[in-house]
Order: sequence, then C-alpha cells, then structure tokens
Amino acid sequence: MGLMVIRHKVRNFATWKPAFDAQASAHESAGLTNGRVYRSCDDPKEVIVLLDMADVETARAFTESADLHAAMEQAGVVGMPALHFLDGPAE
Repeated sequence: MGLMVIRHKVRNFATWKPAFDAQASAHESAGLTNGRVYRSCDDPKEVIVLLDMADVETARAFTESADLHAAMEQAGVVGMPALHFLDGPAE
C-alpha cells in the first residue's frame, strides 16, 4: 500500500473541510482511505492531506477527474495542488 500526499491552499478552511469530508465515498471508490488532514503552523490556509493508496493508477485517475476539480473549486482550493504518490514503507 502506498500513500498519496496532497498540498494546497484554501480560501477558508472552515468551508473546505466539510467539502473534503463529503468526498469520502469518492475517495474510497478510488482506493484512497484513512484520510488525515494537517494545516501548516505558519499558514493556516495551507493544507496537507495524507491518504492511504491501494493503487497508484487509480489514484492518479481520480486526481484528474472533472468531478474532483469541480468539487475543489467549489470548496475554495486556490491554484493547483501539489501531488505526491509514494510507495509503501522503504525496507
């Protein structure tokens, strides 16, 4: 199992977080589980999301979907997120 890391800015965290939570079933359908949300101590509008990832190709396809981009825009994501796809723990 791998990890998908998302870093982006939001206009308003209180607006963004419920919209992110509402995407839980879409995340699960894409094999993304165990979402953890962190905020920068220096900039509370900077958000880091960690999601366990079952399959990198399915996760990549999810990040490219029009539905996700529309949801991000409506939730107040500013600009394009930085995405990182990581393999399981290094041995």
